[in-house]
Amino acid sequence: MEYEEPLFFTMMQYADAADRDVVDMVSGNPDWGAPEGISDGLHDYADAGGEAFQYPPSDGLRELRERIATRRGVDGERVIVTNGGGMANTLGMARALERFDGSEVLLADPVYPYYPGKTEMLGGVQRFVPADDEGRLDPADVRAAASDETACIVINTPNNPTGTVYREDAMRELVAIAEEHDAMLVSDEVYDHFDFTGAFTSALSFDSEHAVVTNSFSKTYAITGFRVGYAILPRRDAPAARTRNMLTNVATSRPAQAAVVRALETTDASYHEANRERLRERVETFTAALDRAGAEYTTPEGAFYVLARFPDYPGTMANAKRLIDEAGVAGMPGEAFGESRGDWLRFALVTPHVETAAERLAAYFERQ
Repeated sequence: MEYEEPLFFTMMQYADAADRDVVDMVSGNPDWGAPEGISDGLHDYADAGGEAFQYPPSDGLRELRERIATRRGVDGERVIVTNGGGMANTLGMARALERFDGSEVLLADPVYPYYPGKTEMLGGVQRFVPADDEGRLDPADVRAAASDETACIVINTPNNPTGTVYREDAMRELVAIAEEHDAMLVSDEVYDHFDFTGAFTSALSFDSEHAVVTNSFSKTYAITGFRVGYAILPRRDAPAARTRNMLTNVATSRPAQAAVVRALETTDASYHEANRERLRERVETFTAALDRAGAEYTTPEGAFYVLARFPDYPGTMANAKRLIDEAGVAGMPGEAFGESRGDWLRFALVTPHVETAAERLAAYFERQ
């Protein structure tokens, strides 16, 4: 899979330039608003002034790292606050390629497109393992693909774009495969608050020196523009990753971190449950329309994406643009996520106009 440009932005720009009203189902920007703690934390920070407006520690505000460590049950020295989840993934993948002898990075197909790009940027070699019909990697297939050349295995759970959630047995096996091949499992868990199954299992559930967990508050608190994420690394790898983070970013936004600290202090479980329930309803609305359109589709176990395959309408960039022009719905072409879902289109259910989009798609494909 070649990675030449961020196709997400290509599709959003095309939709913005359209001569008609378009429902954006490309971006992963939650539409339901941040918890009150975010704005409260920002207001208080703005009044602080002085020293509070200067550089924060490169690895993150102490209060934030401590809260993350407590929530995830780890030593705070293993936590590095990063410029979004993207930088956390970069740190984990870079450390794997530095620490281990191999150069291969095992990736799922379909894949979140930024992982292959990061692999190339870091000098690694991409190797894709096809996901099963449910959209998850079978550990047996990963084991068959792994070799002495394997330095890193990247997974995303709950998954973008398939919506699959990896269970405990699968996660245990994936960690074991990384250990057996002297590699690193990088588990991107940015959608952990959007698990509809109750079966989500973090890689942190297994005490391993071969697992990195990455996450972000972008989706959790609907603040994708704040760019506050984190990586949890093995103790031996945290110092090197901390140095890379400092040399690359210097530090992560101090006001954004302060706002997240307040949100962690004041946001209860009802905020997250309300968002999950909202998404469950949107999945039902959207997939009902897909039934009318005669489409095959995935029902997500987590995250907030649906993959759909329409009769005689492969998920190419040209067809995704045609859908914008003729149906007024913007989705991502399946070919952007790899070869195995090239016939599919991906739709993000983080818009209040899901019902409108569903009606437009049903009507459009009923006319085809």
